[in-house]
Amino acid sequence: MGRRLSRRLFDVAVKTKSLTREERERARVYEARRALRDAQLRRRKRDNVVVSIVAGLVMLAAVGAQALYYASGPGAPQPEAPETPASDTPAVEPTPPAVTPAS
Repeated sequence: MGRRLSRRLFDVAVKTKSLTREERERARVYEARRALRDAQLRRRKRDNVVVSIVAGLVMLAAVGAQALYYASGPGAPQPEAPETPASDTPAVEPTPPAVTPAS
């Protein structure tokens, strides 16, 4: 009977030791998953910031290109020929020919 008791105690000790080993393994795997998830979240945030900045720059470049194109390209208003303003010198009117009396 003493032998059975010591065998049971040995079995309990082995099970406790293996459970502790299993618990350590589970904890290690859990921590690895947490670390991976945290790294993925940080990467997603960084990628979102980079994409937002690039998208903003592309939109600014598109708006600037359109403004430049329509200000100086075919969309620009054509300059009109200036009207000739009245000159400061008086216009010369032709004088009628002098009439000589016929006698």
